[in-house]
Amino acid sequence: MLKYGRMNEAVWNVAPPSETADPLASALGLPPVIGRILANRGIVDEASARLFLEGDLADAPDPFLFNGMAAAVDRIQRAVAGGEPILIFGDYDVDGVLATVMLHKALTTLGGKAGYFIPERLKDGYGIKDEHVSVAVERGAKLVISVDCGIKSNGFVKSARAAGVDVIVTDHHLPGPELPEALAVLDPVVEGSGYPDRSLAGVGVAFKLIQALFQTTGRASVLPHYLKLVAIGTVADIVDLRGENRIFVRRGLRELRNVSNPGLRSLMAVCGLAGKPVSVGDIGFRLGPRINAAGRMGRTDLALRLFFSDSAAETTAVAMELDDLNRKRQAAEEAILAQAEDRIRSKGFDRDYKILILGDEKWHRGVVGIVASRLREAFSRPVILFSYENGIAFGSGRSVPAFSLIDCLESARPLYLSYGGHRQAVGCTLRRESMPAFKEAMNREAEERLSPEDLKPSISIDARLDFAEVDERLWSGLALLEPHGVGNPRPVFLTEGAEVAAPPRLLKERHVKLMLRQAGRTFEAIGWNRGEWAGHFPLGSRVDCAYTFQTSSYLGEDRLYLGLEGLRPA
Repeated sequence: MLKYGRMNEAVWNVAPPSETADPLASALGLPPVIGRILANRGIVDEASARLFLEGDLADAPDPFLFNGMAAAVDRIQRAVAGGEPILIFGDYDVDGVLATVMLHKALTTLGGKAGYFIPERLKDGYGIKDEHVSVAVERGAKLVISVDCGIKSNGFVKSARAAGVDVIVTDHHLPGPELPEALAVLDPVVEGSGYPDRSLAGVGVAFKLIQALFQTTGRASVLPHYLKLVAIGTVADIVDLRGENRIFVRRGLRELRNVSNPGLRSLMAVCGLAGKPVSVGDIGFRLGPRINAAGRMGRTDLALRLFFSDSAAETTAVAMELDDLNRKRQAAEEAILAQAEDRIRSKGFDRDYKILILGDEKWHRGVVGIVASRLREAFSRPVILFSYENGIAFGSGRSVPAFSLIDCLESARPLYLSYGGHRQAVGCTLRRESMPAFKEAMNREAEERLSPEDLKPSISIDARLDFAEVDERLWSGLALLEPHGVGNPRPVFLTEGAEVAAPPRLLKERHVKLMLRQAGRTFEAIGWNRGEWAGHFPLGSRVDCAYTFQTSSYLGEDRLYLGLEGLRPA
């Protein structure tokens, strides 16, 4: 948890005024502050704004814009018509599991003979290995389709071709120096992919393949049903919720109001979401972690059983087992977090290094990525954590916005047994004996690329707001901006000179609650995990507050409160 002094050092960045904001708000019939928020997101004209606020599946790009989509569809249709076994090769995280489930369902709907294979995280590691050709051969597959992986599986593709097996790669990760020589490569981040939206998750790319197949066969009307899983995978993979991803998630959240799949129904029941509207937060903190727990704890088979079983009794049991695995994952996470944070503070790593790299033999390989994310938040710098097993270092890293971790990893390419990821999240495997050279390379890159300003905690504020401006019209306008996530964060407002109208009090020794009054209006404000603020803002003092609007349900009624991002003397 951030200390009070550290929070006081945070830089409050108020977005500058935009000349387009007021005219845009006027054209849309919305309050001026909504125009300012849209402008902050780079949306400055009415057409773009209406697409952002109202876009639906019909507004999504044509899947055949992917170079290779026509070839992929043609090969799949020939496999279906000829009764050829098709093997789907997926990944063990939420994104990969759900993409596997979706594509399997789509292929069987078309009459195809589809099977699937997902490696175990703790035994096989990430991605398609060269030796996995034997899986395809043993199952008699003549066509392999990867989802959420495969873009670096050049050796596998070469061996598969030699064995008479065609490969279609669908992925969203960055490629290596050379693309695999597959029958088709569908990856929006590949140079020359032809596709205009580079931010799709693995489920998004798989959905585009399904969309192309269903459009070709006259089944496009059922596509919205797949968006339930697309929404969950997209949110869980923490990709940009702009463009097509926003369309997927907005529509998918609506579709989640009516769930027929027994596994998803059971999972929602375990999460306390049965019969309730599902939010991005529900996916990120309830549904996603329980599906992810299967892969992280070495039980990917459970997540697959959940979605493929037609037995309500079985899916209920599996959902409860996933819930239990998630609790074990949380316990392992808290233990590693405490050890890592103690090591960082006691040895002053956060003072001496711009990137934090730690490892331990006792740390669970499946959860180090989550802990890296929490440490990044606490210390405002990139973090890579390793689990050491049998002389191998298994790493997972998370970064700050100003620093591309995947570019950083590229600088030490010869050291890895495998690696991959994005700007903000990466994974890598190397021999433990290579760790000193790895740390040296990473620290050199961080020292060159990161300035002291990049490492300061910061609060990005959309607009100044008086409490008197908070009314139904503003609230309705803010609702149009949902769902929130990466690329479209929940708007943060700044109110200056508010009076502390009720003394701060601690909630569960971790949080702080107070009442703030300004412009004749009083609001409840809560600082989650900001318990240290309780002793710094006495009754009657004047403060500046940075906050988001939040709601809580009490006795069936939604109550508005301010979720504090920052608090300082006025």
